[in-house]
Amino acid sequence: MGTRLQSWTLLVSSAALLAFPSISWAQLTTFDIGTRIGAESHVGNLTGHAKDASLPYRRYCVGCHGPLGDGNGENATWMDPPLYPKPRDFQLGVFKCRSTPTGTLPTDQDLYDAITRGFDRSNMPQWNTLSKQERVDLVAWVKHFSPRWASEKPGTPITIPPEPEVTAERIKAGRDVFARVQCWKCHGVQGMANGPSASTLTDDQSRPIAAFNFTDGSRPKCGNTDQDIYRIFMTGLDGTPMPSFADNIKPDEAWDLVFYLRTFMSQPSKEKEMAKQLALKPVDPNAPAGQQ
Repeated sequence: MGTRLQSWTLLVSSAALLAFPSISWAQLTTFDIGTRIGAESHVGNLTGHAKDASLPYRRYCVGCHGPLGDGNGENATWMDPPLYPKPRDFQLGVFKCRSTPTGTLPTDQDLYDAITRGFDRSNMPQWNTLSKQERVDLVAWVKHFSPRWASEKPGTPITIPPEPEVTAERIKAGRDVFARVQCWKCHGVQGMANGPSASTLTDDQSRPIAAFNFTDGSRPKCGNTDQDIYRIFMTGLDGTPMPSFADNIKPDEAWDLVFYLRTFMSQPSKEKEMAKQLALKPVDPNAPAGQQ
C-alpha cells in the first residue's frame, strides 16, 4: 500500500451483533489495516492468506474498491447509482449476499462465491477466471480491511429446508405472501421494480438503490437457484432496504414465495406455465387481507 494514503473512517457498534451494523466515524489508517495483514480465509481444503493477495487485488480490484478497500477507487467516480452501484466499502464489513443471519458477518465461502459469481447489473464481473487459490487469498484480503473480523465471528449459516414440489396451490399461496409482506411496494405488482416506494429507495449510505426487476432477464444478485432466492428472504440484503423476513414468514411460505416470483421471470419455467393455466392475476394492493 506503499505511499501515504488518505485516512478513512469506521466504527461498527456493538449493536452489529444483534441487527444491522450501526455506522459512525472514527479514524482507520493504513497502519490499522496493515495490522491485519495476517488475515486468513478457509474455503474447502484451501487456506487463503491476505499477504498473498496484494498483487491480484492491485491488478483486478483496486480500480473500483480503492487502495484502502473503501470503495473509492479511481473508477468509482464514474459509477452513478442506482443504475451503476458504487463499489463495496470493505472497511464496513457489511455484505448483501450471505448465508448468515442479518447483521452478522458472511462466511468465507459466501465471500468466495461472491467473487466467483460477480454481480449482475453492476460493474463487478465474474472472477471465475482466477485460480481457486487466488480467489481464496482475495477473500482473506477483503477481510483484512475491516476490524469486524478481529472481534466477531461469521454468523451460523441458516438452514434451508428441502424444496417442496411446485403446485398451483403453492403458487397462489405465494401470491398471498407477496401481498401480505408488501413486496409489491418496491418490486411492483408484476415484479417490474415499479412499486410506489421504488423511486424513494436508498442504501444505508443514503445513495439511491433500485429494487430488483424480476422481469428483465437479470440474474438475482446473490444467485439464481431457488435456494439462493429463498436465502435472500431469510437473510435480507444488509446495507439495503431489503430486510430479512425470517421472523415474518414460515419456511413453507418462503418456498411458496419463491414459486410465485418465478412466474414473473422471463426464463421458461413450470411455475410460469402453471400461472398461465390458472390465469393468475397480479396482487391487488387495495384488496382486504386474505382476499387476493
